[in-house]
Amino acid sequence: MRGARGQERWSAAVPKPNAADGIPADKVITDPDSLGRYAHDEAEWAPAGQPLAVVRPQDTEEVRAVVAYCVEHRIPVIPRGAGTGLSGGANAVDGAVILSFEDMNRILRIDPVERVAVVQPGVVNDDLRAACAEQGLWYPPDPASSPWSTIGGNTATNAGGMCCVKYGVTRDYVLGLEVVNGLGETVRVGRQTAKGVAGYDLCGLFVGSEGTLGVITEITVKLRGARPAERTVAGFFDSVVAAGDAVSRVTAAGIVPSALELLDRHCLKAVDEWKNMGLSADANAILLGRVDTPGAAGDAEAEAVRACFAEAGAAWAEVSTDQAEADALFQARRLAYPALERLGPVLTEDVVVPRSRVPQMLARIEEIAGAHDVLIANIAHAGDGNLHPLIITEPGDDAARARAQLAFEDILDAAISFGGTVTGEHGVGLLKMGGMDREVGPVNLAMQRAVKAALDPHGILNPGKVVVSGAPLAHRTARPTAEVR
Repeated sequence: MRGARGQERWSAAVPKPNAADGIPADKVITDPDSLGRYAHDEAEWAPAGQPLAVVRPQDTEEVRAVVAYCVEHRIPVIPRGAGTGLSGGANAVDGAVILSFEDMNRILRIDPVERVAVVQPGVVNDDLRAACAEQGLWYPPDPASSPWSTIGGNTATNAGGMCCVKYGVTRDYVLGLEVVNGLGETVRVGRQTAKGVAGYDLCGLFVGSEGTLGVITEITVKLRGARPAERTVAGFFDSVVAAGDAVSRVTAAGIVPSALELLDRHCLKAVDEWKNMGLSADANAILLGRVDTPGAAGDAEAEAVRACFAEAGAAWAEVSTDQAEADALFQARRLAYPALERLGPVLTEDVVVPRSRVPQMLARIEEIAGAHDVLIANIAHAGDGNLHPLIITEPGDDAARARAQLAFEDILDAAISFGGTVTGEHGVGLLKMGGMDREVGPVNLAMQRAVKAALDPHGILNPGKVVVSGAPLAHRTARPTAEVR
């Protein structure tokens, strides 16, 4: 039976869980007014249903008990970290149980000899990084949401970040996982050793699976030694296309920066108006590069990056000698998304193209903005070709919203046409399923659905996301008819 707002009620057929089910009553939230904040992530444009309940487990056994209960009663289970996702991957469906990991937030072990850390999924990224730094160690993946996002959510989406151009994404650091599968069984996959090839790489399979194959309850990550000091290079450009050309030149020169970030004037203006940081520049795009090679070689590398900026037509390009100013520029990069959110609803892209195609992709994004009469701001992990066009509309403007959705799909198709992918780090979730279908094709998609069916035979794990059969959700967008160049 469903309530007036679509929320499924507990009934004789589906009794409310209790201590006998291994689920303590004080861990279960059912108050409708409290459920709303757990129903969706930060993808404002993705639909969300009404959850039946939220459970806040404190250990793996409580997670296993919840999943087993949901298997028995065929109730959807949706894992949730901090809710910072941008694709709707943690959004509720009607009658689902949300597993919130906010109370499973312990760093279980940091081993400075083996250089590994073992954490629960609710550990915040920056908290792990700070704890590692106290022991002279470094956990590199650093999404812009690192002050708030959790290691479990980062693992579920294979999150990236600013330094990933040189040091890799979350998958490159996850060694092992403890997971509760779709049958309510606890299993360990991966390893805690530096090497290991025993059987299929099931650990890699779960990383980036967005909670559709299993519920992650523990993560073992590898660590590096303390991060080297960095030199910052900044360049101001008359267009995002020129900035994209600078990215291609850095790549062609064989330079591997520790960061190479792009933000346009819309982003800088929004951050300045919000935080009054005094960073507005007379430029249409800014590139922020960093190198961390020690000594004289690092000085030469920084100068080589600056030269690439200049050769691409930068109006101004320098190696920074003011660390506070350099840090402020990178802080502005992290603040760009929340600053733009203050202007109105934001539809966030997350496409990746080969680095040599970054200039063409940025030009195509500008064409799409003009064709659909929408404002698109650009931020990017430009060094690895991961672009984040942000489509901004006025609140309540339904016509602009419809145009934005068409622009969104055109950008996905443009990325595919340039040999790229529809998501680099935010995940497929709800917003990218149509684009993923178009990217991978029917044979690949059938293989992925077969994996889903094998590990989640009852279809209860984060249903309706990523690789659902058919197109049962209204937001699953058909391929636009607009030509892709």
